[in-house]
Amino acid sequence: MMDFLLRLADINFLAHVNFETTRSFCEKYISCGEPDFEITVSDGDIARERTAAGEEHSDKYLETLALYRKIAECAAEKDAILFHSSAVAVDGKAYIFTARSGTGKSTHAALWRKLLGDEAVMINDDKPLIRQVGGKYIVYGTPWNGKHRLGDNISAELAGICILSRGEKNEIEKIAQDGALPRLLMQTFRPTDAEKTARVLRIVVKMSASVPIYKMKCNMDLSAAETSYGAMKGENNET
Repeated sequence: MMDFLLRLADINFLAHVNFETTRSFCEKYISCGEPDFEITVSDGDIARERTAAGEEHSDKYLETLALYRKIAECAAEKDAILFHSSAVAVDGKAYIFTARSGTGKSTHAALWRKLLGDEAVMINDDKPLIRQVGGKYIVYGTPWNGKHRLGDNISAELAGICILSRGEKNEIEKIAQDGALPRLLMQTFRPTDAEKTARVLRIVVKMSASVPIYKMKCNMDLSAAETSYGAMKGENNET
């Protein structure tokens, strides 16, 4: 086995893994210091990921999944959650788009980058961490950033969440916590440990009460980004 220290969401994880490719996968996030958690990925962990992901995947790929699963389990103890979404930073604030797989959250984030150019920076295109820090929620990049590897080792305060669905016309509206919470929970990694799961649920409840949340029907045109940006960034400018 080999080991390296990862710093994710300002939390240090000492990882013991089998493959050099896993270290290379995490290269931008390798750091030094005292670990907050120590994680070992075993052959059994890889086998369990194979059962969930399918036989066609290599052990090297499955090890990266097993590592992140264990990281997310530990991160809950430090008020950090894995939230399946695409996260973009604009003017130092993070805006995240979430949806059922295949709906187009990555496409929508790409439209923001097309609309805003260099003003829009990808934090993570698939599985960022969100950590509660005091009364704020900070979105952090991770190596697990989607098939196109879009993202970086950066962070920004969360300013808005947009729940996407497909539609011919672009329509966006702000929604209340009770309407948003079930959808947010669907996209949140929940640990196997009951106490950690309860902690994750509390974080999501608090986040949904303090961060503006929108639901949007959208097409795949640039006008969709114009609509969501106008609503989400406009409100942030007013606060």
